[in-house]
Formats: sequence, C-alpha cells, structure tokens
Amino acid sequence: MVYLYPLNKIKRDTNTDKTIETHQNICLLATHSLSLFQARALLMAMAATVSTVRFSAVSASLRRIRLPRTTPSATSLRQRRRHLHFTSPSALLKTDFKTEEVGQPETLDYRVFFLDSGGKKVSPWHDVPLHLGDDVFNFIVEIPKESSAKMEVATDEAYTPIKQDTKKGKLRYYPYNINWNYGLLPQTWEDPSFANVEVEGALGDNDPVDVVEIGDRKAKIGEILKVKPLAALAMIDEGELDWKIIAISLDDPRASLVNDVNDVEKHFPGTLTAIRDWFRDYKIPDGKPANQFGLGNKAASKDYALKVIKETNESWEKLMKRSVPSGELSLA
Repeated sequence: MVYLYPLNKIKRDTNTDKTIETHQNICLLATHSLSLFQARALLMAMAATVSTVRFSAVSASLRRIRLPRTTPSATSLRQRRRHLHFTSPSALLKTDFKTEEVGQPETLDYRVFFLDSGGKKVSPWHDVPLHLGDDVFNFIVEIPKESSAKMEVATDEAYTPIKQDTKKGKLRYYPYNINWNYGLLPQTWEDPSFANVEVEGALGDNDPVDVVEIGDRKAKIGEILKVKPLAALAMIDEGELDWKIIAISLDDPRASLVNDVNDVEKHFPGTLTAIRDWFRDYKIPDGKPANQFGLGNKAASKDYALKVIKETNESWEKLMKRSVPSGELSLA
C-alpha cells in the first residue's frame, strides 16, 4: 500500500519557527516496508531540492505521514528490512550538483565550488544531502586515489569550497600517494566539545567525518559518489578523534560482495590493515609521532559506522541550529 503526502500544505515548523518553502508537485511516498528513519531521510532529501530547509525544519511535517492501521511485528519488520531494496531519493528527485573550478590547481587561490541545478553556489558540507536511504550515503571526494595534494573542504570560507590545505603559507602534500578515494560525509560534524568515552575520551576534530572509499575507480575532486559504509576506524590525531569511515561506491563491481567489516577482509584482503597503517604513519616523515587508534586498534563493524554517522549528523544539526558554538566555521 502506498500513501501520498502532499508537501504543499506545510507552512511552518513550530519547533524552529522557520518558514518552509514548498513545491506543488512533490509528495512523500511511504510503504509498509519504509521505516520511519527512511521516511524522514526521504522527506529531508525532498525538502533539500526545494529550498535550503535544514533537517530540523521538516520534522513537524513528518508527524503528518499516514501510517498503516495495523503495525507489523518487530520480527516481520526485521525480515522485511533484510530484503528491502530502498529506492534512493536520487532516483526520484533531481539532486544534481555541478562543480566550478576557480584558479589553477596546486596554487593558493585554487577553489572548487559547488553549484545546484540552477547554477547557484551551495555548500558541499551543508547542502548536499547525507542519507539516501537503506544505509546509502553521499560521499564527496576531496582527494582522488593515487594522488598526494592534501585537498579539503574549507570549513571557514563561505560556501565551503574544496581547496588545497596550507601550512605557513605553503601548499601541503602527503609524503606519498593515498591509495583510496578520500573525502567527507556531508552534513556531519565531529564536535570538539564532545568527549567520546568509547575512544579514550578524545574530543572531535571540528571537521566533517572522513571517508576512505576502497573501490577500484579513481574519482575526481568534487565528485559525489553513492556509498555504503562497511567499517570504521577511530583514529586519534594529536589527541583529537578523527573518524575514518571505510566505504565502497555502489558502482564498484565488487560492491554487492561486501556489506560489513568481515566482507572487506574476505574480498579486499589486507586493505583494512593498509588503511590503518597509512593513516598511522603519514605524519612521521614530517617529524611528528605516529597517530593512534582506539577501539582496540581494530576496525569496527558496519553497525558501529552507522552509529558514528548518526551521532555526527546530530552534532551537525546542533551546529546549524547554533545550539553549540560555531567558532570560525562557515554555516553558509
């Protein structure tokens, strides 16, 4: 059974007192097998294509979703979820983004800006949706595999473009190529005021969550890939917690073979150890100590990775609502 919920009646969210721009032709599809979390993610992605509404600004509308009169048992829901093939919002909605390069690569002025379908500048960190349903997420590539220029989202600049990191006015490079596509999960934030008791009480590093994508293809700077998380590494960099989510692009030929940390060991043997060792040692040539890892120095499971993503997304929501200090971070 399918329920259609027109969004054109939504006017204002009572919790945030923000007006919600609406669109006459967009409606929410909910089925028996669509969980509340997935319905919420779909609604948020739809809202993102119509306006700059944030996660909290559409929460009130979710309460209007019509649910079936009979609720399936917990066992039935678990069984359905195992066999669920969720249609991602990207297949239903136009969420295309383009990139615009300013300046020459490997110069101090080089920037990669993101544009929406109308050509308007947007923030890759704040405006690209995070969750696409059924444990699939958007991943923004900052550093393509087999490259060494240390590219990153400029979290302190308007529209948070991608730029090359600097130190003392000089461009930064890794001492050797990174062997995987590397970047961030949009709409996540590692809160520097939050001490994670599961990882030695380390504080967040004040950045979006990092992703190491292990697929075969070399991506491009600014490319947005649909990925599924497989594992998580709790890297501690000079006392700060810097999560590394291990993921794979859905377009990779081996994507269907890997769904959790044990599958990575089976189909990508040695990869988890190589990733951990690479991030442990890359600062040593600069005279700095090796990075450390929490959680027993091992990669955590997919479920743990999803927990990290959920928690850091909630931290990002608080940041955008200014419930926590933003410091020099750009929220535009």
